[in-house]
Amino acid sequence: TEASLYGVDINAGPEIAVAATKSFVSSIVAGLALLAEWTGDDGLKAAVRALPRHFDEAIKLDWSAFASELGDADSLYMLGRGPALAIASEAALKFKETSNMHAEAYSAAEVLHGPVALVEKRFPVLTFAARDAAEASAVQIADNFAAKGALAYATSDKVTAARKLPFVATGHPLTDALALIVPFYGFVEAWSRSKGFDPDQPAALNKVTETL
Repeated sequence: TEASLYGVDINAGPEIAVAATKSFVSSIVAGLALLAEWTGDDGLKAAVRALPRHFDEAIKLDWSAFASELGDADSLYMLGRGPALAIASEAALKFKETSNMHAEAYSAAEVLHGPVALVEKRFPVLTFAARDAAEASAVQIADNFAAKGALAYATSDKVTAARKLPFVATGHPLTDALALIVPFYGFVEAWSRSKGFDPDQPAALNKVTETL
């Protein structure tokens, strides 16, 4: 508040975990609510109001099928496009923080320009596909990776070669992308604990860092 004229309370309460999750989600919800009011977008307003119900549904989704196939993988890609790319970036960060596992986020539109060279048989690729204009292209990339023999999963009913992960469709492209992070958080927590880590207190990280 000392560095800004106006502040937006995200109503998240104290963020105790080192790998912040609720502050990430709540910040985006607050931003979407502000955007909806600013633009007078009644559809987005309704979608934001419906998020608690959609989050309640999303937190119950089971992504253990992906976890069971990761095995001893030490690297994976997270893909997204449009708003879903931000979700892929958050997911990759959480993998690094909680599981000491290398995860890299790429745009589904850019991954074929070089990173694809590292994708071999059984290389894990998780595509965050929202119900938006980018879904078709994201699904196509996921299916292409599956055809190469990659361990390709996507949050879409439209995949043909890649495997589907369950998701909650919110009815709006902006909130749809955000709802994808909720089942991922449950998945990565379980994955981290299965590897003997404490996802709330990663050994190599501090809650507060100081930079000059």
